[in-house]
Amino acid sequence: MLTKRIIPCLDVDAGRVVKGTSFVNIRDAGDPAELAALYDQEGGDELVFLDITASADSRDTMVDVVQRVSEQVFIPLTVGGGIRTLEDMRRMLNAGADKVSINTAAITNREVIGNGAAQFGSQCIVVAIDAKRVYAEEILGRQESSHSVDPSIALDDTSGWEVYTHGGRNPTGIDAVKWAIQAVERGSGEILLTSMDADGQLSGYDLGLTAAISGAVPVPVIASGGAGTLEHLYDALDQGQADAVLAASIFHYGTYTISQAKEYLGSKGIPVRPITN
Repeated sequence: MLTKRIIPCLDVDAGRVVKGTSFVNIRDAGDPAELAALYDQEGGDELVFLDITASADSRDTMVDVVQRVSEQVFIPLTVGGGIRTLEDMRRMLNAGADKVSINTAAITNREVIGNGAAQFGSQCIVVAIDAKRVYAEEILGRQESSHSVDPSIALDDTSGWEVYTHGGRNPTGIDAVKWAIQAVERGSGEILLTSMDADGQLSGYDLGLTAAISGAVPVPVIASGGAGTLEHLYDALDQGQADAVLAASIFHYGTYTISQAKEYLGSKGIPVRPITN
């Protein structure tokens, strides 16, 4: 049986790890290299490093910070934020990343998914999806005001979640489940799924969203946004059918350690990689 992964997330702005609530109210959480080293020692299965303002500010991801982080960890590192081209991907992989995460660029230039997969392998390409719950009346308004969305992935009256880009700033009119399916068809080897509604709320993952996308794609889904207790991690893996859980606040501020999370999940029958150090 494949083990489930616990993945600390390092959201970085101006070279510092930060954490917000529903993508706003950002506060400092520490140095990325120091936290990365700590999570490696604690038994984290992977790390996700995201430059959270790179796309919105049209900046390159900070290669020097990626290099510092990669020097401190010996577990897989996924890097995202401002990655737009094959050259951007190559720079991140050369800087020490094992995978690259693309969000805004995957929406604006969908060919970059397949091109990246062809160049580096699908296992290196993670499509990140930031999704927010959307209601029927909102969908009707979007349909009346926008005709630019590809009909194959557009919101319709069966949709439950809308994709956002640019660090959660821009609604797209795209259905999250449809987009996940297309992203995988284009070559994504993994989906990093963040609920904007649940992000930073510490009240649990959006299990409906997580289960909908986990059940729709044949690749691993990382659940993100909302972890506040160890039970929330279990729920995302069990009810949400996720392959991995990503968390930030509960680890950054010392609420729980990764070893505590693994002990709890193991006691609930979830297969996890044992901590050896």
